[in-house]
Amino acid sequence: MKKVLIINGPNLNLLHKRNHIVYGNTSLDKIKQQCQVLAEEIGVQLSFEQSNSESVIIDLIQNSLGVVDGIIINAAGYTHTSVGIRDALEIFNGAKIELHISNIFKREEFRHHSFLSEVVDAVISGLGSSGYQVALLAMPKLIENKNHS
Repeated sequence: MKKVLIINGPNLNLLHKRNHIVYGNTSLDKIKQQCQVLAEEIGVQLSFEQSNSESVIIDLIQNSLGVVDGIIINAAGYTHTSVGIRDALEIFNGAKIELHISNIFKREEFRHHSFLSEVVDAVISGLGSSGYQVALLAMPKLIENKNHS
């Protein structure tokens, strides 16, 4: 069974309280429940984490080495600031998807740059909370492709 870790960054624990026009009104707990149901349906063992701490996110990635097959990461604000998370993702040799609920290119200029994009296999942006399910559905094939390359 393929193992996938979903990592969520700062302020996503308050997702349902944030700007509903940008983020919708679905809570992170609801997204987690939806992902767990989908993971069972597609035969993926799922871990789902959230932290406001950059160092905890780096530790989650480092602790995944040789343990999980793929990481889906919504690093939130750290996407645009964290070389440390970028470097940890670069070391992880499994499948990697960068995820954004909003379309970062329709937002403030500083959000247009991602430190993570060049070290991941795919980027999903602007699909709202359904982007999590899209990423999870894509992950088994991405893992398979990584294993054969």
